[in-house]
Amino acid sequence: MRSSPRITIFNHKGGVGKTTLTVNLAAALGELGKSVLLIDSDPQCNITSYLVEEDVVDSMLDMSDGKNGQTIWSALKPVAEGVGPYKVITPLERLPNVELIPGDIRLSEFEQELNGFWADCYARKTRGFRGTTALSSLVDQLVEEHDYDFVFYDAGPNIGPLNRIVLLDCDAFLVPAACDLFSIRAFKTLGRSLFNWISEWKTIVELAPDNLKILDGRPALAGLITQKFRVYGGGPARDFAQYIPRIQKHLKADLVSELIRLGSDLVLSGHTLAQVKDFGAISAASQRIGQPMWKANAGTPSQRDEARNVFIQAAQKLIERLEA
Repeated sequence: MRSSPRITIFNHKGGVGKTTLTVNLAAALGELGKSVLLIDSDPQCNITSYLVEEDVVDSMLDMSDGKNGQTIWSALKPVAEGVGPYKVITPLERLPNVELIPGDIRLSEFEQELNGFWADCYARKTRGFRGTTALSSLVDQLVEEHDYDFVFYDAGPNIGPLNRIVLLDCDAFLVPAACDLFSIRAFKTLGRSLFNWISEWKTIVELAPDNLKILDGRPALAGLITQKFRVYGGGPARDFAQYIPRIQKHLKADLVSELIRLGSDLVLSGHTLAQVKDFGAISAASQRIGQPMWKANAGTPSQRDEARNVFIQAAQKLIERLEA
């Protein structure tokens, strides 16, 4: 495990709150004194839209193609266009101890090149390895310059080539799941995709020429986050509670089992990291003001305290699991 572990909250099923979980978990780590770098690696730019004012986002996107661009596309454009290495950009401070590399809808142009880079890796071409590892190399330099304790990628809801390199660059990942049938079904595709990505990268590494950067390629499961359920009597309401044991069962059968086939080191924990209920108005308000839930101007003080406690406990548990 690297001293600045790279993590993503990942499930290719949409609507499971990956971005909201990422912002609030990062904010909790920040309150615990840990420095966090957020990488918006989703062309939909959700985490950037969450944390940056709309007019500022529009301005950044308008300028991203120029020499003064400061988005993730600005950094990776030279690689995508084959004219040079990545460009270092300056992270934006968004929350206490939390900084952001803004996203860009044009990141999809970099993603279009990734399948070609992947094929070039199999052909032992330097271009392939440099393209495949460009995002990781950018993060390497930012971590070296700013000494972050954690790096979080905010990934889009798909199993495309961009998320493949994101997961292969991560030390660990967390799986979010809503209490519904669609989240349960998603585990099987997720398990197969990760098994294939890790296996294929292992083959590529064996082909790699000397003295080229390679991705670690060993993302380990660090836990499950169940969320978006309503509560009754202090626990999940009956309609939601019935899904929790099924989620745990299918996580083990469809995801953990696939990872174990590749090595026991790929499962740090298959247990729940946090249960995050539906905070409703608090969650929506936090997104409007670009702050964690406990800073929202909605709900009651006790509800905001509850939200903070959930994420602080999750952050503490995550630190423990990564250090074990």
